[in-house]
Amino acid sequence: MNIEKIQNIIRQGENETVEFKTSFNKAVIETIVAFSNTKGGKIIIGCNDNKKITGISITNETIQKWINEVKQNTQPSVFPNFEKYNIDNKILVVITVNEYPLKPISYKNRYYSRKNNSNHQLTIDEIVEIRYVSLNCSFDAFEVKTEFYKLDKKALDFFKKRLTETGRYKLSENKINDFEKLGFIKNGKLTRAIELLFGTHHTSIHIGRFKTPSTIIDDLMIRSPLVLAVEEAMNFIKRNIALGYEFGNELKRIDRWQYPIPAIRELLLNAIVHRDYRNATDVIIKIFDDRIQISNPGGFIGGITIDDILTDNYQPKHRNKLLAEAFYLTGDIEKYGTGFIRLRKWLNDYPNIKLKIQDIKGFIRTELIVKHIKSDKVTDKVTDKVTDKVTDKVTDKVTDKSSINLTENQINIVKYIRENNYITTNKLSEVIGISQRKIKKNIFKLKELGIIDRIGSAKGGHWNIIEENK
Repeated sequence: MNIEKIQNIIRQGENETVEFKTSFNKAVIETIVAFSNTKGGKIIIGCNDNKKITGISITNETIQKWINEVKQNTQPSVFPNFEKYNIDNKILVVITVNEYPLKPISYKNRYYSRKNNSNHQLTIDEIVEIRYVSLNCSFDAFEVKTEFYKLDKKALDFFKKRLTETGRYKLSENKINDFEKLGFIKNGKLTRAIELLFGTHHTSIHIGRFKTPSTIIDDLMIRSPLVLAVEEAMNFIKRNIALGYEFGNELKRIDRWQYPIPAIRELLLNAIVHRDYRNATDVIIKIFDDRIQISNPGGFIGGITIDDILTDNYQPKHRNKLLAEAFYLTGDIEKYGTGFIRLRKWLNDYPNIKLKIQDIKGFIRTELIVKHIKSDKVTDKVTDKVTDKVTDKVTDKVTDKSSINLTENQINIVKYIRENNYITTNKLSEVIGISQRKIKKNIFKLKELGIIDRIGSAKGGHWNIIEENK
């Protein structure tokens, strides 16, 4: 490495793969271990945190002494490359550390990884996980005691249907043979993956619709096999977000959800596939007026950072390889690290939606946030069209009056029913801000005018806007 390149590294400052030290000490060995357990990196000794070259004083034996100290205090022993440079009559030593192939490496029985520009001491769970990744293993590949006949038939049939549709795997008449070929059954025993996908697994997806951080309007706990749980979760989400419409060519009405549905599905699948299933905490989904928040236990693995995720060029790492394989075969995900690339493309069509990603103490939280939410949750254009359309239809329908005016509450009721025809009177009361008694009174009036009616029972049925369905 030439001097110009070293100077360029110093100008850029410390980061995930660069550390500056004014002298060789135990913190240098900790950084060597952290780099070995992550992506590798360079330590420049003789430079301070402010990018100023201070230089160091060493003898011919100094570097060999450092090499021996690193060797004796790391387990397994690592051998980074030490090189001496003279810049402006000041001596620097550059230590180049390669990512170690069989992790983790320890320093005095402590394990470290690199996060941003600092070293992070690994927890027991993180040590176990980094070992799995290093051995090309995954938690979902471990054998369980579940018997094949106990698996959910509906889930198995749904999986078969999806594989037939995608054509990514040709099924035979023997499911057990198929699952053995796919790695879901090993040595005649089911894996944790097959139990999660098709069986009883005692993990949950907990979804809530919140009016405020402490006020829950709707709530659902999903404990179904994962291949079914995804659909159940998406159905709940769609019932609890706004559905408006816009007009395309030839004034054809086009439904437009409050958020891009493929983006929500991608984030949900990421939470399920990359979740740490050793942690009993649920996948938590919170739906607010202006955002959807999805949290799952398990941070990024294999040295991947949020900065990597936000680029179009990173190597994907899978905590649960068999789950990733299953949802790849069903066509729900890709295995090439393209999920966030596609997600950003979907969001291009929604300039008012912002994606936020956080790594919070072993949890990943992703959010879709409405930048400028309207009070009615849809665009003014949509609201105007809803108001005009309803008023015009009522005017046409009631021929014995020259005109008829709906109240603001009645217009809002029709608007929210159009967005979600499964909406409850309790929820209408919450979002409009009037009592249930007044909601019911206004609904009675709308029915009397022939604008809406009810299909099915009070609990299992849905609303119908009569003129739209004629």
